[in-house]
Amino acid sequence: MGYPAELFDLTDRVALITGGSRGLGREMAFAAARCGADVVIASRKYDACVATAEEITAQTGRVAFPYQVHVGHWDELDGLVDAAYDRFGHVDVLVNNAGMSPLYDKLTDVSEKLFDAVFNLNLKGPFRLSALVGERMVAAGRGSIINVSTHGSLRPHPSFVPYAASKAGLNAMTEALALAYGPTVRVNTLMPGPFLTDISAAWDFGDENPFGHSALQRAGQPHEIVGAALFLMSDASSFTTGSILRADGGIP
Repeated sequence: MGYPAELFDLTDRVALITGGSRGLGREMAFAAARCGADVVIASRKYDACVATAEEITAQTGRVAFPYQVHVGHWDELDGLVDAAYDRFGHVDVLVNNAGMSPLYDKLTDVSEKLFDAVFNLNLKGPFRLSALVGERMVAAGRGSIINVSTHGSLRPHPSFVPYAASKAGLNAMTEALALAYGPTVRVNTLMPGPFLTDISAAWDFGDENPFGHSALQRAGQPHEIVGAALFLMSDASSFTTGSILRADGGIP
């Protein structure tokens, strides 16, 4: 094993990734498996979890365990964690990636139900999962929790107020959990900017480059999240906790 492979080695570790059947979550799941981890693919759509899990196993030879769950439903999360531990005996990496950012025309269109749904999925669910998995990680003596936030949590815009606010809460939670679960468990925020996933198909910017104000002047390709994610998953980040790692193309 060469030095780079050793640095990012995840052999025989288990990564639980919410929202792992599509977009950036899918990229992170494949990356973890390619570095030797078995993976839990959790999302609301079971068929998508199964399809992704089968692809991962076929391409990497690692075990991929599909599990249907709505991360915004508190009472479903104990079952997810129990199933992961029953299947593998341990979870070494938790990636709180599932999230939502609903569209609306004006702020008064945001109903209480929609507001609560955003916070339930983006903040309350990650809190509960981190609590359930974090305590077991502490007992096991190691672990890495990654909260996937957004550049919008630092640069909020009126078009996504609930989303930005919930992700800002996630940033704050990261710092608190790093203190709660240290020194053996690391907790960090991975903060993507705009990426060209399936969600971006709904973006309409006309002929202008909406990313011209950023240093790289473009959106990211999904595979470009992998390096930052693997850094936080692996022992390469052994002295990194309570931090925000930005992968946003240099948004000022």
